[in-house]
Order: sequence, then structure tokens, then C-alpha cells
Amino acid sequence: MWTCSMSRLTETSARASRGASLRRKTARIARLLEEFQGLPRQASRMPAPLDMLVATILSQNTNDKNSHRAYQSLRRSFPRWSDVADAPVSAVRRAIRSGGMARQKSVRIKAVLRAIHRAHGAFELSALKKMSDEEVIEELTALNGVGRKTAACVLLFSLGRDVFPVDTHIHRICTRLALAPKGTNPDRTYSTMRDLYPAGKGYSLHTNLIRFGRTVCRAQSPRCDLCPLYDECAYEAKSTSRAVRSKPSSADHTFMLLDNV
Repeated sequence: MWTCSMSRLTETSARASRGASLRRKTARIARLLEEFQGLPRQASRMPAPLDMLVATILSQNTNDKNSHRAYQSLRRSFPRWSDVADAPVSAVRRAIRSGGMARQKSVRIKAVLRAIHRAHGAFELSALKKMSDEEVIEELTALNGVGRKTAACVLLFSLGRDVFPVDTHIHRICTRLALAPKGTNPDRTYSTMRDLYPAGKGYSLHTNLIRFGRTVCRAQSPRCDLCPLYDECAYEAKSTSRAVRSKPSSADHTFMLLDNV
């Protein structure tokens, strides 16, 4: 009995130590990225939660510039969300074609709008402002086709909450940095990172990791020679080249749809 108790105590202590170590590492990473890429500034005016929800749905499986074009086209074609809900799905599909996967997204957006109207009696989500983060996640993920990443984006980019959304690209980088276990998925990484990122750094870390993944820690042929996180990285295939580091090209990799809704 005594041996079992000591074993459990040792395991608990080891987990606490690992957690503290990962929190320190995450704080270092957030600081290094801010030094390398700058401190991103979130807009003071935030879009309505429903606007952000639809924009995030459009951002799925495409790049930000294409999804931005699709969002702008949708709003020009249908100025009110009730117009989208009432429109034939073929008209919505045409309006968002530039964003990719228009057939699936048009059906999903119309279904989400109808579900919101049934639940709230209007095409708006202002009630989310009075909910806790967990309540917002629960409310939004109950909608068909809305996952934790999408719900977390509404929290961060519309409600101004200090959360850390995880998409497939951030998930990839977090596993390379050994902040999250390999062989899991973005939802699991989201849960892991909730306990790791420094308070007040959800927006900065999310935004900088997105940009970092576009310019340096790319899915294919990562630019390890440019990487400010090289010493933090546990990626087995990272380059051993230690060429003199320089900043990425001046090409615009900073545009983010969810900052421009």
C-alpha cells in the first residue's frame, strides 16, 4: 500500500514538473517569435460573432486570401444573413466559389444560419458575449460542421478572449516543438496548449505561429536555416545546416482573414 502511494506521488510530481517545464518552454517560444516577427496588434474593433463564425467556416481548407475574396463576395451578394438563409444554395455556392469547397460550405453555412435562427430567434449571436469560454465552445460546436478550432476563433477574433485556436498548421508546429504529443490531432493539441501558453499571449502566439508556418516552419522543406526556434525544436527531420540566419523574404505572408472580417 505504502509503495503504491509513493509511486502515485512520484508520478504526480513528475507530471507537474513536465508541465512546468513545458510552460516555460512555451513562454520562451512566444518571446522568441515576438522578437523575430514582431508583436502582432489585434484590432480594437471586433466583428460580430456571426460574421466571424461564417468567415471561419469559409477559411477551412483554403488560404486566407481566397477565403477573404469569398467572404467579401458573399457579403456583396447578400448584405444580410437572412438573405443568405433564404437564398437558393446554388446562389450561395456561386458567391463563395473563389474560396474553394463551395458546394460543401454553401450547404453548411445555410444550415448553421437556420440553426442559429431557431435557437436565438434572430440571425445574430450577441448572447455569446455573456457566456464563459467553455459555454461558447459548447454552444458553437453543437452546430453541424463547427469544430473547436472554429469556435475558438470566434472567441479570440470576435469576443476578444485570451484563447489559442489550433488549426492543422499550428498543430504541426506544436508537435515539431514537442509542446504536444505526436500522433494526435488539432483538438487534442488545443486542449494541451490551454495549460501551456502564457496569460495574455493567445493572440500573439496564434498569429505568430501562423505566419511562422508560412515562412519558416513549412510543411514541406522547412527553412531551418532561418529558424529562431531551432534549439527548441525536436523535429527529427530538421536540417542540420546552420547557415547564417536572415529574415524571410519580403513577400506578404502577414495577411490573415480573421483580422479582416
